[in-house]
Amino acid sequence: MSQHPTDASTGDLVGRLSEDVSRLVRDELRLAQTEMTQKAKGVGIGAGLFGAAGILAGYGGGALVATAILALALVMDAWLAALIVTVVLFSAAGVAALLGKNKVTDAGPPVPTRTIDNVKQDADALRPGHGAGQEAP
Repeated sequence: MSQHPTDASTGDLVGRLSEDVSRLVRDELRLAQTEMTQKAKGVGIGAGLFGAAGILAGYGGGALVATAILALALVMDAWLAALIVTVVLFSAAGVAALLGKNKVTDAGPPVPTRTIDNVKQDADALRPGHGAGQEAP
């Protein structure tokens, strides 16, 4: 197929076009796959770093609790300081749990009610006799 494009028949040109389009689509798909793989690796590394930050923050929170206990132990018995910090932490956890429960209850069921209503209205509008420009009986 070394003939000049102006000398090729229409069938030959269509065949070349088909081959070129197929090659282009395959190359674009390979490029997209490579790009997505690189992005997924970046997301994975980012998620791992977020996880590490969470673990380190947890250890920092534990160290802060220990610091509070040690500071209170300067003015009272160590067991009493630990008990006070424990009661405060459990109280805060209870308040957070109640607030979270109320928030979940207030949110209602996890159903897209507005979207369902809109779809119902759209379906009603598409029914015969209810189309645009027609009055409902």
